[in-house]
Amino acid sequence: MSCGRPCRWSGDLPLMLRRTFLKNAVLATTASTLLPRASAATVPAPRLAVGLDNFAVRAFGWKAPELIAFAASLRCDTLFISDLEAFESLEDRALRAVRAQAEAAGLALYVGGWSICPTSKTFRSTYGTAEEHLRLGLRVAQALGSPVYRAILGNLEDRKTEGGIQARINDTVAVLKACRDDALRAGVKVAIENHGGDLHSWECRELIERAGTDFVGCNFDAGNAAWTLEDPMDAFETLGPVTICSSLRDSMIWTTPEGAAVQWTAPGEGLIDWRALTTRWAQLCPRVPVMIETISGAQRTFPYRQAEFWAHYDRRPEKLAKFEALAARGRPLTPFRAPPGDEGRAVAQAFQKAEIEKSIAYLRTTVGLGLRA
Repeated sequence: MSCGRPCRWSGDLPLMLRRTFLKNAVLATTASTLLPRASAATVPAPRLAVGLDNFAVRAFGWKAPELIAFAASLRCDTLFISDLEAFESLEDRALRAVRAQAEAAGLALYVGGWSICPTSKTFRSTYGTAEEHLRLGLRVAQALGSPVYRAILGNLEDRKTEGGIQARINDTVAVLKACRDDALRAGVKVAIENHGGDLHSWECRELIERAGTDFVGCNFDAGNAAWTLEDPMDAFETLGPVTICSSLRDSMIWTTPEGAAVQWTAPGEGLIDWRALTTRWAQLCPRVPVMIETISGAQRTFPYRQAEFWAHYDRRPEKLAKFEALAARGRPLTPFRAPPGDEGRAVAQAFQKAEIEKSIAYLRTTVGLGLRA
């Protein structure tokens, strides 16, 4: 385990964002040197880039061109296309055209795919073996100018498989190490997400460091941290120093007779203090965009007061205590469920669009994120 100092990733910001970030950083530094010493602490940190993860608008089934147009309409700095199915073609020529469209719209692209753990319950052979999938993703990221390729291990069901989550971590590390040279040649880092309750923050950190922080980092998901019974802010303290990409949302957590319930929400409607989170973000991974993946209305219960629950989780009392403190502040919410059929699809589309629009607006106007004027 490395120390808690922020990692200074080279090449972790696309060129167009890097120029804006550096300009803002220079202005902030200049201001701090010109102000009296007592006022220097009040100088704001350079603004963080803000964007969206396309899963936030999954009900539309949009391809890359439509996603780019939508992200630009929200004045995003970045667009995270987190599944390869959003591209009409994975040929380099077609991908370069997508990159050109994004650049013309003032957007930096980030890209991701699915499980690279061959023994995960979520693994799909759509793109061949786990190694073939990862190598394809690295090529796609390079063509698009994305500094990362997001991948996952799996989800919480993998904790119940033979050998438990440690066996799945071992298998994922082996795939990553097999593709290390490919990643270094492409100049693309692999961002492993704490996904769907698969990994505690410390397990995700272990996986990353065992594979090698020279080419592997974290895609931090604040909502998924709640699914491993962690305070998202505390999880970020563990993963922030190795974070190179993000898929963020808020969570409402409340106590139940069996344990707790978690429902994901738009930023500002759950229990995360977004000013505190983004302040810490600017300290630990300032060059990483804050990208929002709203999955609002999704609710799950965790019966952790039942002894058998802990057969598949790593119980750490100090971590659970922070989670329970959050839950004590929360309140029950009603989950969102769209009706079936065509009507339901239209309802889901309208709901998802409204959730991401108000999320980006909240982060831009209330929290003060975004590089665009």
